[in-house]
Amino acid sequence: MKQLLVIAALGFSLSSIAQTKPTTLKSVLLAQLKTTHNVQDWFVPINQSLEGLTPEQAIWKDKKDNHSVAELATHLLFWDKQQLAKFKGVKGDAFDGDNTKTFSNLSKEEWATVLKQLDQVLTDLEKLIEQADDAQVAKWSGDISHISTHNAYHTGQILYIRKSQGSWNPEKGVK
Repeated sequence: MKQLLVIAALGFSLSSIAQTKPTTLKSVLLAQLKTTHNVQDWFVPINQSLEGLTPEQAIWKDKKDNHSVAELATHLLFWDKQQLAKFKGVKGDAFDGDNTKTFSNLSKEEWATVLKQLDQVLTDLEKLIEQADDAQVAKWSGDISHISTHNAYHTGQILYIRKSQGSWNPEKGVK
């Protein structure tokens, strides 16, 4: 009886494996981009980390003058736009090499625009990669991986800031 259960379980496992699509470099990289953009999986994605944040909360800084959420969001927007431009073969925004300038201060009125632009750039990156052939994805793979890692890193900072200021709802994924 025990052997029958093991064989039945093994058969079930093999049949479910056979029904899944094969893993490709493109599928892995797209999954990473999406889980750092707007699909919650192991951790909170950027869109969810910014959701419901008021402009006042976004520009708030601690007493140590660390970056605000708004500054982190503008930094991500700048670099994600740069990568999108690079992948498209067009010139990105001017950059003099001073990364500190990519952490821009915002007015309260600019906050909603930055949120929309960041979401759009990430969506555009995903669409471009979905449409790219395997050779192009392989060529871009290191940069795509770095985009996801960079976005996840700063999302963690955003969540830390929100927890520090009391604006994070722990029911959304980080206790």
